[in-house]
Amino acid sequence: MSQSSFKKENMGSRLFTIVNTTLLTLIALACLLPFVNVFASSFASTQEVVEKSFILFPTTFSLDAYRYILSTPTIFKGLGVSIGVTLVGTVVSMVLTSLMAYGLSRKYLYGRDFINFVIVFSMLFSGGMIPTFLVVKYFGLIDSYWSMIMPVAINAFNLIIMRNFFQALPEGLEESAKIDGSNDFGVFFKIMLPLAMPSIATLSLFYGVAYWNTYMSAILYMTDSTKWPIQVLLRQIVIVASGMQGDNASVDIIPPAQTIKMAVIVVATVPMLLAYPFVQKHFTKGALLGSVKG
Repeated sequence: MSQSSFKKENMGSRLFTIVNTTLLTLIALACLLPFVNVFASSFASTQEVVEKSFILFPTTFSLDAYRYILSTPTIFKGLGVSIGVTLVGTVVSMVLTSLMAYGLSRKYLYGRDFINFVIVFSMLFSGGMIPTFLVVKYFGLIDSYWSMIMPVAINAFNLIIMRNFFQALPEGLEESAKIDGSNDFGVFFKIMLPLAMPSIATLSLFYGVAYWNTYMSAILYMTDSTKWPIQVLLRQIVIVASGMQGDNASVDIIPPAQTIKMAVIVVATVPMLLAYPFVQKHFTKGALLGSVKG
């Protein structure tokens, strides 16, 4: 290759890098701006929210929306419910998903192909809301925290990702462990599980976000309002605030509904954003490990 051709190729590569970096930066900013607007609007004063349709930095900080949201002790009860359901549900889901995925990754498992077919089939077709409610009611889970965990304990997509990861591991690892005297549980817990930590961290984040955002399960299965998770309570706060602002006498007491909505989004989103950095280093690797081999 001549020197001129090398220079042209080098310039083309630099130009591509510049254009690509600029484009991705603009896309990232476009994705970030809405959240900045939500966060800033939640701290804006009543007058600023009414006058401006888009806020990036509030001129006058106000905590009225957060005071209103946190003015009732029920919100802390709902926060505790969501935290408990998220932690317990994530652990239960990861235990069930990893055990089932490892079993289905073994070629000698009897009925493996049929079970895999049923799992894929469940991704395309489901029984529906009423049959699921009847199953939950039959097992006596109505008004139980388990009703928000057990019906969604195993996600078919996450299961397939984890199964594919175990399938990609060398079979010699299992054979060597069994020669040393380990049984199937020993191979799983001592060999396979430590190697699967990137996938476990990633899928734990997926499950954690799903449990934290639990809404429909609580609406369908929880008749006791004291057991509602934070998402349902925040929705009720928005409804109540919007309704009470129809009364002119309450305008000076309750912040604008728009500000309350923004504060609700922040309260519901920030906990998961704080948890993300702890699994971020495993996220990309874990998401790709099980998605290559079918």
